[in-house]
Amino acid sequence: MRALGIILAGGNNEKLGVLTQRRAVSALPVGSCYRAVDFTLSNMTNSGINKVAVITQYHSRSLHDHLSSSTWWNFGRKQGGLFIFTPYVSNEGSLWFRGTADSMYKNLIYLKRSNEPYVVIASGNAVYKMDFNKLIDNHIETEADITVVYKDIIDEDFRNYGAISFDETGRLFNLEEKPFEKVSDQISLGIYVIKRTLLIKILESIIPEERYDFVKDVLIGHRKMLKIMGYKFDGYWRAIDSVDNYLKLNMEFLQKDVRTLLIKDQPYIETKPKDEPPVKYNYAAAAKNCLVGSGSIINGNVQNSVLFRRVYTGENSLIKNSVIMEGCYIGNNCIIQNVILDKEVVISEGKSVIGTPEEPAVVAKGEVV
Repeated sequence: MRALGIILAGGNNEKLGVLTQRRAVSALPVGSCYRAVDFTLSNMTNSGINKVAVITQYHSRSLHDHLSSSTWWNFGRKQGGLFIFTPYVSNEGSLWFRGTADSMYKNLIYLKRSNEPYVVIASGNAVYKMDFNKLIDNHIETEADITVVYKDIIDEDFRNYGAISFDETGRLFNLEEKPFEKVSDQISLGIYVIKRTLLIKILESIIPEERYDFVKDVLIGHRKMLKIMGYKFDGYWRAIDSVDNYLKLNMEFLQKDVRTLLIKDQPYIETKPKDEPPVKYNYAAAAKNCLVGSGSIINGNVQNSVLFRRVYTGENSLIKNSVIMEGCYIGNNCIIQNVILDKEVVISEGKSVIGTPEEPAVVAKGEVV
């Protein structure tokens, strides 16, 4: 194996509000049957990276449950495997991760006991399909110390990302994390390649100086000392970084080209399967341009929406442009439009919940309306 993987899945995002009050961003449900972390995990194993560490922190219980069996991503093996690293508490106190670099430093033994020459570092909160072998090949060809994956801004809000620019040789010229003003037409995707020995050396040098962030203290801090090169990614990519982006992401799963790329085309994105019966559409049901999870019972009208497992919709109810998570119950004569219902929400008979595409209405887990 040429590389081992590190997935940074511990971050919290307050812009997601109640959606991340009880779960990590990487554990958010996507596309009727996936979790966000499935895409980076599958990209790793599909690229032949068979040793991967997932570093968690905030509200990681549901993420741990999802990753409890590594077989689904082909990590159940003697050589390599899937490793889950969390902060832990000892008699001396809590070793809470103080940043992305610190989270890797606290698990430095994982890097030191490995033999792979390269490390692929990625976040667990983005939906995309990428061949990391091409990224590693580019890293070797350019003789880079670190390679940063980037893309052109299309409809992303640049204030949510690192604005990045390169000189005429392709070397990193400037990187500004979440700028208030637009300073570049390109954004960093939070995906990096670096030599394993170099990563160990850098982490051991910056952490004693109380420098804990990978972007600020490694990339920006070392951009003049190290050869940091860029790798442009032109494929589909969307990060889960706000409520409206989360709704937009799920709505894009309803587009044929996006659905074909992410679901139908090889190599496949794998997830932990659930044993549920097929969807049941009763006599009065109508569904148009929807993804509906197994075990659901549909009695009403569902349009342009993504429904997860075991959702019940009552008669004469209308669900439109919405995301309905697992175990929700929607009564008779309800209207749900531009809405995100978290798990196990109950919408009582005759109630309406209506938002807008820019500001979708969100109902927290277990709420009764």
